[in-house]
Amino acid sequence: MSEGEAAAGAARTAELSRRLAAVQRRIEAAAAASGRSVELPTLIVVTKFHPAADIRRLAGLGVRDVGENKDQEASSKAAELADLDLKWHFVGQLQSKKAKSVVRYARALHSVDRLTLVDSLERAISAEQARTGRGPLDCFIQVNLDDDAGTHRGGAAPADVPFLADRLAAAAGLELAGVMAVAPLGRSPEEAFDKLAGISAALVADHPSARSISAGMSQDLEAAIRFGATHLRIGSDILGSRPDVR
Repeated sequence: MSEGEAAAGAARTAELSRRLAAVQRRIEAAAAASGRSVELPTLIVVTKFHPAADIRRLAGLGVRDVGENKDQEASSKAAELADLDLKWHFVGQLQSKKAKSVVRYARALHSVDRLTLVDSLERAISAEQARTGRGPLDCFIQVNLDDDAGTHRGGAAPADVPFLADRLAAAAGLELAGVMAVAPLGRSPEEAFDKLAGISAALVADHPSARSISAGMSQDLEAAIRFGATHLRIGSDILGSRPDVR
């Protein structure tokens, strides 16, 4: 590594450290304001489009939970960083045919939205456990909170959550963790996350261990914490804008 490359790497690490600390302060302040300062939400740093070198820097700063939304990118990074003690979260929409690949590295999947995907995941995790003895895959049901189903950003209808939950709870190798949602564009995140909290409460009534709520991104993490988020998916406020890939 040249002197210039080393200097650039050190500068990037310092930048990530500042950004990470700023987000952690926001989380702590929001948790304190909500009376949740004892147990903070899990911070998942979403690293899509950013290089594996940034994840290695973040790991050096104490980050252990990493999120990706494209299987090809995630699987490549997971392989390159296999020496690190990381928990990989897959947070994007997932095609059923990608289930076999995702279960090789992911420990949590935040976007279960249909029964056919549960079927594919169950087959894939069964084969992977037989091959490697890995543990179960934590599964969040992604809920569509948009009023217009034609424009939503993915997820199951709220009315379908109980059916998906029952199927996930019965699936070998899959653990029903809870619910996940993205606040709809152009609407109050407080309104959206209040609705998600109600869906979560109904789910927990039937499945007491499924208490996790994956909600909140850079722009709305405070609202998510106020309404009970246990997992936050933060990207741009920690990593900055997407790298220029031209």
